[in-house]
Amino acid sequence: MTQLDRSDFFTKYIFNIEGNTRMIKKLLQFSLGNKFAIFLMVVLVILGGIYSSAKLKLELLPDVENPMISVQTTMPGATPQSTEDEISRKIDNQVRSLAYVKSVKTESIQNASIVTVEYNDGTDMDKAEEQLRKEIDKIKFKDGVGDPELTRNSMDAFPIVAYSFTSNKHDLKDVTKELNQQLIPKLQTINGVQNAQLNGQTNREVTLKFKQDALDDKGLTADDVENYIKTATRETPLGLFQFGKTDKSLVVDGQFESVNALKNLKIPLSIAGQGNQSSDDSNNSDSDNESLMPKENSNSSQSGSKMASSNGKMPSVSLKDLADVSVGDNRTSISKTNGKDAVNLQIMKSQDANTVQVAKEVQKKVDEFVKNNKGMTSTKTMDTAKPIEDSLYTMVEKAALGTIVAIIVILLFLRNIRTTAISVVSIPLSILIAMVALKLSNVSLNILTLGALTVAIGRVIDDSIVVVENIYRRLSDPNETMKGENLIINATTEVFKPIMSSTLVTIVVFLPLVFVSGSVGEMFRPFALAITFSLLASLLVSITVVPALGSTLFRKGVKTKRQREGLGVISKEYRRILKWSLNHKWIVIVISKVILIGSIGLGATTLGTSYISSGDNKFLALTYTPKPGETEKSVLNHAKEVQKYLDSKDKVQAVQYSVGGPTPQDPTGSTNSMAIMVKYDSNTLHFDEEPDKVLKHIETFKQPGDWKNQDLGTGAGNDSIEVTVKGPSPESIKDTVENIEKKMKNIDGIVNVKSDLSQTYDQYEIKVDQNKAADNGISASQLAMNLNENLPEKTITTVKDKGKKIDVKVKQNKQTDWSPKKLNNIELKKPTGGTIKLSKIASLQKTTTPSKLTQEDGDYATTVTGKVSDKDVGGKSREVMSQLNDIHKPNNVKMNVGGATDDINTAMSQLAIAMLAAIIIVYLILVITFKGGLAPFTILFSLPFTVVGVVLALVITGETISVPSLIGMLMLIGIVVTNAIVLIDRVINNEKNGLEMKEALIEAGGTRIRPILMTAIATIGALIPLLFGRDSSILISKGLAATVIGGLVSSTILTLIVVPVIYEILFTLKNKFSRKWNNK
Repeated sequence: MTQLDRSDFFTKYIFNIEGNTRMIKKLLQFSLGNKFAIFLMVVLVILGGIYSSAKLKLELLPDVENPMISVQTTMPGATPQSTEDEISRKIDNQVRSLAYVKSVKTESIQNASIVTVEYNDGTDMDKAEEQLRKEIDKIKFKDGVGDPELTRNSMDAFPIVAYSFTSNKHDLKDVTKELNQQLIPKLQTINGVQNAQLNGQTNREVTLKFKQDALDDKGLTADDVENYIKTATRETPLGLFQFGKTDKSLVVDGQFESVNALKNLKIPLSIAGQGNQSSDDSNNSDSDNESLMPKENSNSSQSGSKMASSNGKMPSVSLKDLADVSVGDNRTSISKTNGKDAVNLQIMKSQDANTVQVAKEVQKKVDEFVKNNKGMTSTKTMDTAKPIEDSLYTMVEKAALGTIVAIIVILLFLRNIRTTAISVVSIPLSILIAMVALKLSNVSLNILTLGALTVAIGRVIDDSIVVVENIYRRLSDPNETMKGENLIINATTEVFKPIMSSTLVTIVVFLPLVFVSGSVGEMFRPFALAITFSLLASLLVSITVVPALGSTLFRKGVKTKRQREGLGVISKEYRRILKWSLNHKWIVIVISKVILIGSIGLGATTLGTSYISSGDNKFLALTYTPKPGETEKSVLNHAKEVQKYLDSKDKVQAVQYSVGGPTPQDPTGSTNSMAIMVKYDSNTLHFDEEPDKVLKHIETFKQPGDWKNQDLGTGAGNDSIEVTVKGPSPESIKDTVENIEKKMKNIDGIVNVKSDLSQTYDQYEIKVDQNKAADNGISASQLAMNLNENLPEKTITTVKDKGKKIDVKVKQNKQTDWSPKKLNNIELKKPTGGTIKLSKIASLQKTTTPSKLTQEDGDYATTVTGKVSDKDVGGKSREVMSQLNDIHKPNNVKMNVGGATDDINTAMSQLAIAMLAAIIIVYLILVITFKGGLAPFTILFSLPFTVVGVVLALVITGETISVPSLIGMLMLIGIVVTNAIVLIDRVINNEKNGLEMKEALIEAGGTRIRPILMTAIATIGALIPLLFGRDSSILISKGLAATVIGGLVSSTILTLIVVPVIYEILFTLKNKFSRKWNNK
């Protein structure tokens, strides 16, 4: 097949331009012949768009479900090493070989194990969760290990809104009671509320603290008494019994009717030893039936018969003599707002719920609750609906500003109100059609789709401008032979090829984003779809509604005199510049290349890289992870110190903090971690700088733990550098970790450098002398039972208190004045009678234990983290990587730089591949459109010159190369190529009509200068407000606006000069070669 045959094949079958042109003529004839039907369809589109936008789900981010499942298992009182041995390793071994499992990571912390199972992309997560649960159910854990909890990694796992409640008239007990009785039941009726949970509340409960001396005196253990209470107070249904002619059910109810009844419960002394026996039985591998049978020869039955008194009653003792029994309102966590004790309420939504709608409904119920309870005040401490509403407002605001700018631009160029009105119609219509398409595609309105629609506003008007300008130019031309509808059909058909090509090119640029894998692809797929829908809508509007409106409004033609003068000034001046450029081609080429190389050099030396902007939502979220071993009292003192500083800041409206309670990082809540929510005034300037200022000031307090800012816009901070070190054992990676910490601490701009291995607990190991212990009848396990204060809090039964059931909990008597001397002198009871000091049978050895043990795919792993205080996160990451190359490490130890670096590299590489794919596809479309490879090659020459403006704009605005700026560059490919297509298409048509190449270029330039400038200025004008407004979301940002504006300014100027020069050089060379080839 020859080159010509190939071209014909593509033209006829793949991209049938002639066929499309005929089809467009028929479509235009239908539109103009059925104008009423077209206008009726416009009304339907408006109504459909308004309805769809009202029904679209509003959420902060697309619900990206990473293919991960976390398994959390608690083991109160256990060290990280114990949780690893007893839980983490067992789960790891059991699940690592499952189908579709990509990796398994285990984290063993004090009291808990967290195992994260990552699956391959595309895995059915429902089936994966079911299979994982079955595998974990097969594992036999020791006593004291809680049931494993499986949770999926989803955006909906985080609260969408949080409130803090305080009262002037009531204490916390009453606030908790009113919230539980009045507010929470109403919140749970709201459609879309999945969970409403309290933090810092009081819980009414009975506390049992055993008196060890009293138990020893009666020969009982705490286990004996606990097991007796459980069995004595059990409610047991016995089934149906026949009473005469009817069946009635019987229930044995041992429930206590009051706390006093529990205190006075008689405990038989005959139960001595049954507590240990039951726990032995539970560990025994014999069948369940055997363990349920009474033990005839047990010590307890023998002792029971001996102890039976003459009157037949068993000797017993009241519970109040064996334990302190008290009833009260206790707090599992502490929450304060503006220094006052408060109860915190967090709302989680269901997956398909509308975030904004749920937040509004919750606000109504909260307002109603506060109104009905005098003295009660509520403070909103977190609100993820606000950024969505801000983004929606921003889109409407930018659409209005973009429309105003477009009106001004068109009026300046065409000086005609009717043409302006026709062009501007495309903005609302395109956005509304896109809304309908998003609703049909089940895509939510989130920050990314709103960002896409906002940045599309400047582009959707382009097609209509080109069509309107061509119709208006033809109507204004006194030499025009066509009239009426035929002129409008011909003028629209004339520009159909360039506007269709340019729209397809812009869509194709974003199309690769739909196929990007992983979370980056999941996040940006809605963005690509929103852009695609709005651009296809703009093309449809420009070839249906715009001609119909043109035919209606220009029935009597247009006045031409003033307009011709206006056109002459722009066209005349540009033709003069273009003529000079074509006569001095090599000067133009050299100057443009120097500017391009200079700007690339400037960008390489001055521009940094970052991942994504955090947005601007006036809520600051701080977390404090205590140093291992820090007490609750110490953490509360830190909280007061930080609150005092925050209260002194002018723009701070509310400070709420919570200490303790379960968190995803610490399921048991035993590490006393703290979260602080700070609400700022909505008019706070430079809010993006606030987190760094606050954290820098907090550093001056020299608190031992770790403070972090949690970014509410994207879910987590993205200014961290993480170096993961892996090896066969903690000892093998210790030296490498220490070296990395030293290197990172020496780099300016990196602060808070630490690792899991450097954060350790001081540990005393009790080394038992087995022979001495045996001589005294004491084993290591008995010693552990004697000393363990960290046994879990247990609920053993319930009692009625004021008509309500409340839990009875056994708590340990914790001592806070331990020392090595006190440990050594502790008295241990011997089975044979008497006591012995611990120091007589064991010695103390001081060591340290890591706060966390992590394993990834079988290797021990630790993470060295550092916070980048600089704006150039990417630059600091590269500096760390170069420093790490100098570190000598064993062959079995591996290092990997992650954190924000990982995010940046993944996003940058995937977007770079998307850009490359886009350019190749763009070139293919242009080759098919222009039936050759040289004209498209000329058009692509406009792309490199966008770099000049992009670099200058980012340097001037102080922005970095980030995901929004890369998205801006993707947009530029489509917009810039559009300008070049409009110009070159006219040149080719002129040459077909018999003009010389230079004349064809000058005539095309003079004719197309106006639509090119109009579309460029309209797009720039629509984005200028973003440069001076606040960043109200992650994508509607200054970085994106600066990229598009800078690139468009430089490429438009250089396209109008360089592209014609390149065209003449390439086609002159081609003609020379063709003549030589033909002469041969």
